[in-house]
Amino acid sequence: MKKAEEWVIPPFEEFCCFVSLLVMNIIVWNCRGALKPNFQDYVHDFVRQHDPAIFVVTETHIGGDRARAITNRLPFDGAIHTETIGRAGGLWLLWNSERVEVSFLASSEQEIHSTVKVRSSNFSWLFFAVYASPRNAERCILWNNLSNVADLHKMPWVIAGDFNEPLIGADKFGGRMVSINRALLFKDCLDKCNMVDLGFSGPRFTWTNGREVQDLIQERIDRFFVNSDWYLNFPEARVTHLTRCHSDHCPVLLETMPHNRVQLDRPFKFQRYWLSDLSFPQIVVQAWGQPTRLHEAIKKFAVNASD
Repeated sequence: MKKAEEWVIPPFEEFCCFVSLLVMNIIVWNCRGALKPNFQDYVHDFVRQHDPAIFVVTETHIGGDRARAITNRLPFDGAIHTETIGRAGGLWLLWNSERVEVSFLASSEQEIHSTVKVRSSNFSWLFFAVYASPRNAERCILWNNLSNVADLHKMPWVIAGDFNEPLIGADKFGGRMVSINRALLFKDCLDKCNMVDLGFSGPRFTWTNGREVQDLIQERIDRFFVNSDWYLNFPEARVTHLTRCHSDHCPVLLETMPHNRVQLDRPFKFQRYWLSDLSFPQIVVQAWGQPTRLHEAIKKFAVNASD
């Protein structure tokens, strides 16, 4: 074992910087029209509350110069827009370029394909933003597009947005039963892409028709799917259905490393004099010397070193 004076332990602030590279929030939201009153105010509120590095807006109903004029007033300096089909559809991918580098790959009316690179790291992954058409025939074109891409890469991959299709019976309340044939087509696409569902917290359904109970329909159609390569890099990732506002869809938040899992109970600061304590190397070994999750190792080190 090395002597105490030979140990070079970076300050805890550097640990925090390393953790911050892994912390990134993404929000997807079907706003049902970006020209609606207070749309921009709600986006600013989401940014203040959840600090997303990437924000996906679906069913904007506008494209072209009008879309760019609105996104220029939002708190993101990167933007990709798709064109609407008449007044329907519309998909925006927005990001903070100080935190992520987003590179455009391809797009259609239903999808935006991009790569995301976290700043100050070498880690990149595919990110596809989706607004699936309400029409089944067009959704099948989207499923086919996604399935074809799956054979062209071996990268970590996230697909997120409004899929306009419940996957299982539990994803719907009221109205007609989930179509088994359409759900199987959706599932087949996800299987070909090796996608998994991260689950969620919050209300089960992300869309409602807002009617009285006897006519009420609710569905879980706004979702995040990831492949195993992405999940291995972010095993603590969590999806939350946020409170519905302004739209009949609720925003959906993905946290790569939820804040409440890395916060310490009290402020922590590395003390250089610890290096002169002969027991200090053993404290480091106990925290970092065996396979463990990053936030657990940091917390264990902070607690033991402070005792």
